Amino acid sequence: MFVQQLEPVADSLGLSALVATLPLLTVLVLLGAVRMKAHRAGLIGLAVAVLVAWLGYGMPLGQTASSAAQGVLFGLFPILWIVVNALWVHRMTVRTRHFDILRRSFGRLSDDPRVQALVVAFCFGALLEALAGFGAPVAICAVMLVALGFDPVRAAVVALVANTAPVAFGAMGTPVVTLAQVTGLPLDTVATVVGRQTPLLALVVPLLLVWLVDGRRGLRETWVPALACGFAFAAAQFAASNYVSAQLADIGAALIGAGALVAVPHARRPAAEPVRAAVLTGVRSEDLDHDDPRPEVLRAYAPYALIVAVFSLAQIPAVKDLLARATRTFDWPFLDVADPSGDPVGGNVFSLPLVSTGGTLVLLAGAATAAVIGVHARVAAREWAATVHELRFAILTVTSVLALAYVMNLSGQAATIGHYVAAAGAGLAFLSPVLGWFGVAVTGSDTSANALFGALQVTAAREAGLSPELLAAANSSGGVLGKMISPQNLTIACAAVGLAGREGDLLRKVLPWSLGLLLVMCLVVVGQSTAVLGWMLP
Repeated sequence: MFVQQLEPVADSLGLSALVATLPLLTVLVLLGAVRMKAHRAGLIGLAVAVLVAWLGYGMPLGQTASSAAQGVLFGLFPILWIVVNALWVHRMTVRTRHFDILRRSFGRLSDDPRVQALVVAFCFGALLEALAGFGAPVAICAVMLVALGFDPVRAAVVALVANTAPVAFGAMGTPVVTLAQVTGLPLDTVATVVGRQTPLLALVVPLLLVWLVDGRRGLRETWVPALACGFAFAAAQFAASNYVSAQLADIGAALIGAGALVAVPHARRPAAEPVRAAVLTGVRSEDLDHDDPRPEVLRAYAPYALIVAVFSLAQIPAVKDLLARATRTFDWPFLDVADPSGDPVGGNVFSLPLVSTGGTLVLLAGAATAAVIGVHARVAAREWAATVHELRFAILTVTSVLALAYVMNLSGQAATIGHYVAAAGAGLAFLSPVLGWFGVAVTGSDTSANALFGALQVTAAREAGLSPELLAAANSSGGVLGKMISPQNLTIACAAVGLAGREGDLLRKVLPWSLGLLLVMCLVVVGQSTAVLGWMLP
């Protein structure tokens, strides 16, 4: 048995914490200063984590390698299993041109560009985040906005800022699932607390979007549909995450938010020509005027309806129990780790939810989608393989970061840093969202930031006498606000709208909003850690 140590370096907590941060510092410097590709930085950071665990913490090399292997498997299944299958569904709709039909359908909902920004970037972007995440919503929504006539810079900024409120529950709840896995906290508890933080962002972001599209005039003329959309989204996200399922939180919120937006009469009024002339300064796609047969429009919406139906069916208690029977739980080989108190850690046991996991359910919905939109089985298989090839570097990045996180957590490195950070005491509540924000800004992924800092937040919270669930959730909720400034997302947005090399311009436009919203989230978490807003927590 390997017993974790908190002060393995010269019996000093400070020196041990400094050594324990080397893997994280390596990744951050390589990504931020050296501008190395994320998958290479992740692999080098993993190598440093292995060396620190082996040489600094005395973890046997075999157990260190086993820890990394467990992280790789968790990265592949369930995380990337969800992402690959979700993007596979999208690729099939692009291949059959049903995605173009969907885009034209959105364009006909309203000719007001401010409302179009809410429909495309906020509502549809949230649905894409719910299904896939990992940059897909920014790329797809930015392209759609440009096709509607938005200036490329404005389209990219709107898509980036909109990709905030749904991120914590994105990719079928992958960030909160990962957070629960690495912290050992119950998933329902973590999702409940996150669901009492991020809906507050949903109230603000739609108003911010209409401001970004048309300034003060946009806010004055379209605040009613923006507020209706944001309130409906927030209420649905809160209700789903607290009482239904973390995996369905964003799907329900996106659909209900869109329904509320379309239901507001103000949203369907024709926009004044001066507004359209001022906002739509780009080139409008000519195919927007093409009329699509109603059956084809229904088929274009079918993939998303099928995913919602499959996931809703999976939440029925009898079905849920049936799917859960396929879950395999076993002792992880070559791993026997105890915490500093001598108690076995949760990582010694591993669970594989083979059927009930989100990725398998999306795969089933994808098979039904292929039949509905007319994709032959052989073509669908080729598209799946092409999706894996397209994501090959993302797969390397996610698996290396998860392996790094597991090595740090199981060797005791995260616990050392957590005990050291706990010295911040009550100030930790304010800094907790900042740590998540910083992690996502660097890695581009709320999932990765939760894997890196989740266990640290819980350890620090317990040492400081704060709620572990609150600070774990704050890591994810603060992290969503770092998404818009992450180099990966900025690059994706620029590439999508033909602005390669202008990432710096976008960063300057979105950074103030990222910092402003982060400050709001920090104050919310501080309030929730005291009697001021403590009533918000379960």
